[in-house]
Amino acid sequence: MPDLVKCMGVMKTYKRGRERIDVLAGIDLAVREGEFLALMGPSGSGKSTLLNLIAGIDHPTAGTIEVDGLALEKLTGRALANWRSANIGFIFQFYNLLPVLSALRNVELPLLLTNLSAKQRRENAQLALEIVGLSDRARHKPNQLSGGQQQRVAIARAIVADPRILVCDEPTGDLDRSSAEEILDLLTTLNREMNKTIIMVTHDPQAAARAERTLHMDKGKLAQRLAA
Repeated sequence: MPDLVKCMGVMKTYKRGRERIDVLAGIDLAVREGEFLALMGPSGSGKSTLLNLIAGIDHPTAGTIEVDGLALEKLTGRALANWRSANIGFIFQFYNLLPVLSALRNVELPLLLTNLSAKQRRENAQLALEIVGLSDRARHKPNQLSGGQQQRVAIARAIVADPRILVCDEPTGDLDRSSAEEILDLLTTLNREMNKTIIMVTHDPQAAARAERTLHMDKGKLAQRLAA
């Protein structure tokens, strides 16, 4: 498979008063299309920062990030937002569901940025819930669902626009072992059967073991390559 994501000399620096904080120190990384990659490392090592840069949430201080040949630093404002909505699905540790909306309406939210009709949005959201095995919970609100079910709704929301890349920041971090394994099974299925490229930040070795490749980050650098 060709490389879908390329990070070349990526650096990220923040300033806090007069203090300079170097979060990423020259990252070189290539992710193949259809790959399932795990990023591990201690808190503060730069994992989530790298994830956000790849997702186009932030820009690097130096270096280049390309997705399918497109340099993300060339996109700003509306163009970058449109690119994210078409190409990136977000899955977080805390599900970020709106408590007043049903599962179906939560899943439908990303489609409000598209030109789809209300009928098509609803059909696409229902299909996404079927993919994650929750079509029978479409009318339930988040407080009527278990943690694992809420994360499934969040995954349905992430895939409803059919993005090429899923970025997952500790997707099993708030779940018990059984629910975590169900979510990992689902991510594996999305990767293998729907060819979704998955980049997952995790502290959990059992979660990382599901990936094809695991990279370890430390102090803003890719420090060690671990066998999948």
